Amino acid sequence: MRHLRTVGDVMTHEVVSVGRDAPFREIVESMRQWRVSALPVLSEEGRVVGVVSEADLLVRAQGDDTSGALTAARLMTVPAVTVPRTATIEGAARLMARGPLKRLPVVDDEGRLVGVVSRSDLLKIYLRPDEDIAQEVRSGLEALLPAGSPGLDVRVENGVVTLGGTVPGQAPVAALVRVARAVPGVVDVRERLGAGLSAG
Repeated sequence: MRHLRTVGDVMTHEVVSVGRDAPFREIVESMRQWRVSALPVLSEEGRVVGVVSEADLLVRAQGDDTSGALTAARLMTVPAVTVPRTATIEGAARLMARGPLKRLPVVDDEGRLVGVVSRSDLLKIYLRPDEDIAQEVRSGLEALLPAGSPGLDVRVENGVVTLGGTVPGQAPVAALVRVARAVPGVVDVRERLGAGLSAG
């Protein structure tokens, strides 16, 4: 499995959206057909100008004629909360948690819609094989250790990393743990290092 680091690595490329002039009932039908709770609203240039959600429909439709008078432009929430495809998965997760949001439109450098990322998409990093995670952890740790240091014992089970073995006295154990924890797909890090031991 390739490294999953950015939103562009995990997003869904096929996205349903609506234009500003889409009427109320068309929006409802699109949500029902595609089984989504929100739709990005696009300008003629394909830029995301807002998002219309089920909550927007329920609140704004009360007392209004929904035969066609209400359009996406009147119903949508602005500004839209979007994420660039180059954003890290961790950054997108934090943005989504602040909402709380279930899906985020993904945009390019010009603000045009290129995909959508959901909570389930962000969880894909936790499906990485344990051996892939272990290899990346080892590579990251080697960069921090002095040349000639004894190899560390890195084991991964269900995304949980266990660091064992001994490290040189000057090696920053806390930094080693941080590097391991930053590898995509790592659920937790258990440190079993022999602190304060020399490389010899």
